Amino acid sequence: MKIWIYVFKAPRRVLSISRRRRTIKVKRQLIRVKIALSQEKAETKEMLSIYRRYTIRQATPEEMKLANQQFFDVLKGLGIGVFAVLPFAPLTIPLAIKLGKWVGVDILPSSFNEAGRHTQLTSNKQSPDRSHTE
Repeated sequence: MKIWIYVFKAPRRVLSISRRRRTIKVKRQLIRVKIALSQEKAETKEMLSIYRRYTIRQATPEEMKLANQQFFDVLKGLGIGVFAVLPFAPLTIPLAIKLGKWVGVDILPSSFNEAGRHTQLTSNKQSPDRSHTE
């Protein structure tokens, strides 16, 4: 009788453990997307402030270079948004990303790439403090 209970409970336990693992994995992925989107939001706000300063001739060429790079990231995000509207989006978006990597084109914005995130963090640390100009 004890063996029957053990055999009956084991698959239920395995299913609950695998369900817990899946939910933890999904939560981690959603947190990564949330962090990337918040970083993208902050970079876009900085881009808009640089463009605002450019209109009154207070932006440096280095700042304009960073703002233009962020503008290209915004355009990349809009390009991925087009794929999200298409049917079979869960298939077309990863396929487009893989195809872009295979061809050598970066489709995702820099905040969604690990390499882009590290290069931007190092470039932000090396840039001088611009808080006194605002």
